[in-house]
Amino acid sequence: MTAPAAESRPVPRFGLVAQVDHADLAGGIALFEDADRLGYDVGYVRVRHLQDALSSPLPFLTAAALHTERIQVGTAVIPLRFENAGRLAEDLATTDLLTGGRLRPGLGSGYSAHDAIYTRAFGQVQGDRTEMVNRVLHDLLRFVDGEVVAGADAHIEGVEPGTPLRIEPRAEGLRERLAYGAASPERAAMAGSLGLGLQLATMAPDDGSGRSFEVLQLEALRAYREASREAGHGDGHVMVSRQMLPMRTEEELEQWVSLIPRERAAAPAVATEHAGVEIGGNPAVFSRVVLDDPMTVAHALLSDAVVQEADEICLVLPFGASAHARHQVLETFATDVVPHLLTAIV
Repeated sequence: MTAPAAESRPVPRFGLVAQVDHADLAGGIALFEDADRLGYDVGYVRVRHLQDALSSPLPFLTAAALHTERIQVGTAVIPLRFENAGRLAEDLATTDLLTGGRLRPGLGSGYSAHDAIYTRAFGQVQGDRTEMVNRVLHDLLRFVDGEVVAGADAHIEGVEPGTPLRIEPRAEGLRERLAYGAASPERAAMAGSLGLGLQLATMAPDDGSGRSFEVLQLEALRAYREASREAGHGDGHVMVSRQMLPMRTEEELEQWVSLIPRERAAAPAVATEHAGVEIGGNPAVFSRVVLDDPMTVAHALLSDAVVQEADEICLVLPFGASAHARHQVLETFATDVVPHLLTAIV
């Protein structure tokens, strides 16, 4: 989605975040085709292990890119707790080449509790989990940057012994499109210092201060910007996702209320903010969810301070919606919400 740029700030990008089930991969492809036709800049998929959702997103994103023309494709996020840095570097670069340079990988730490259920399939975490994730992340970045990992010996066919060996293939521009999904100011600052983009989701750690989700997430965003500038990477790139669903009719609204009944107040035009416990077991606060007419949704997004400072705004689709309902909300957001956002933001 493009518009004439204003001097006040660059035109933001617009995208979507979706969960694709293994049982409906074709429906996931169709969703990306819809988004491409409607002008969305990027589509992200969630990654889940040991569940009926994408556990290996890169083959899916390759297929999605082959069925679309321009939309970029990405992850929100690949949990590094389950990854080997060398293999992931190979897979990311291969996928980027197959997608014509349209891959936007989002990386993250993974699940924060109950790790024992993943041990049989993915191995035991050796030592501190955060240290392990950091090690995989830093190795991955070095491999993508072209670090020499070995010298060829006589057993490498067709290569002169002593030739420097790097992770292959190489994908130009991939490093600049890597992002990290961080919730805390400390992890956001780490992403900024490494020259990564930042992905902000619909949850933030509850630090016990009683501050709102928006204030906590804004603190992470600004910590990222500051660290990025100090490291010489400029302002960086911030993607923020929100579950704010525009409805044209009461009938459309009822389709979504049945999926997320706790997320709409009895009165119209009311946004709710949830506090609770994150799946991993850590206390968390959640962003507002709005189910209402397009203008109400636009105003809710424009009143969000984090959205105002972001470079990319992504619509989060709830789980379990029908293909028809997903298409409706994608179309309504693109045609009835985005124009208001562009007019006000730029």
